[in-house]
Amino acid sequence: MKKRFNGTTLFENLRRRSRAAGRAPGSPLYVGPKREGPVSIEMITYDAAGAEVSTPRSLEECACFGEGTKITWVNIDGLHDMAVNNQAGEVFKLHPLVLEDIVDTGQRPKMEELHDGGLFVVVKMLTYNEKERHVEQEQVSFILGKRYLLTFQEHPGNDVFGEVRKRLTSQKGKIGSLGPDYLLYALLDAVVDHYFVVLERMGEDIEEIEEMLLARPKAGQLEALHGLRREALFLRRYIFPMREVIARLEKGGLELITENTSYYLRDLYDHTIQVMDTVETFRDMLNGMAELYLSNISLKMDEIMKVLAMFTSLFTPLTFLAGIYGMNFKNIPELDFKYGYFGLLGVMGVIALGMMLFFRRKGWLGNNEK
Repeated sequence: MKKRFNGTTLFENLRRRSRAAGRAPGSPLYVGPKREGPVSIEMITYDAAGAEVSTPRSLEECACFGEGTKITWVNIDGLHDMAVNNQAGEVFKLHPLVLEDIVDTGQRPKMEELHDGGLFVVVKMLTYNEKERHVEQEQVSFILGKRYLLTFQEHPGNDVFGEVRKRLTSQKGKIGSLGPDYLLYALLDAVVDHYFVVLERMGEDIEEIEEMLLARPKAGQLEALHGLRREALFLRRYIFPMREVIARLEKGGLELITENTSYYLRDLYDHTIQVMDTVETFRDMLNGMAELYLSNISLKMDEIMKVLAMFTSLFTPLTFLAGIYGMNFKNIPELDFKYGYFGLLGVMGVIALGMMLFFRRKGWLGNNEK
């Protein structure tokens, strides 16, 4: 069973990365699942007075981003079109190495300081496919500037930023009056909060399989259990570096992160620790369930072998007697007895009954324990 990885297998993703081998550094090449369709662009300009949402037809209309007193959030959905990606690099003045990391969807979550004082953050947005019981990931890249925030998502569609958009457009809370660093925090918080949703769905599947294992273990459950163990492993792969990213953002010393936002990032760091602890708990539970499955199968096999052994022990003396009197010797004394046949059957019955009573006394029959 191959590990599902955002609609593809992990091995297919590695093959795509291998095609980029040998290219010069700073040569952007999209690495990810093959996609089609247009790239969508959304721009939200806001301050304490209100927010304005627009959908530019091209990135050239976003060339004035970050100017003036308002804060601009530009979100690009779709990385498969390299023409749009190269245009983004020109319009937003992105370093080729940064652009290369943005379009490489196999990046590890990380945070880097840019040469112009900005921040570059890469995280994984996770969703749980309940039908196939696997985690799907989408890479999201953030570029934070003094008056702007850029976000790059792999493909258009539903993301976890809907509530943040509503708070911006409806002017709920303090997000409109704070800087782009708080917007970055709000988006990261939405990503981490959705980790709990993924863990909840995964926890329900773990409980379901655990109940089936206790009731009646089957071969198909081991495959499902193995799949969940791999999902827990990949969750750890995505979430563990996320903790490092939040830790670097909240520790202070970054020009674009205000002290006020650092307090919120500290709370977000606590959430990532909770997520990490939950993932480790799931891994321990799944390992224990695998051992439980093997123990149940071994116990079931022992029960079968015990029944077969008792039948063998029961029929061994009977077979011995039948073998003796089945020999073709002429002078067997018991052959002349009038009731010899019935006598032998009676002896065999007494032996069988005696052995059954012996087995019962020893507690080898049923679930009785001596």
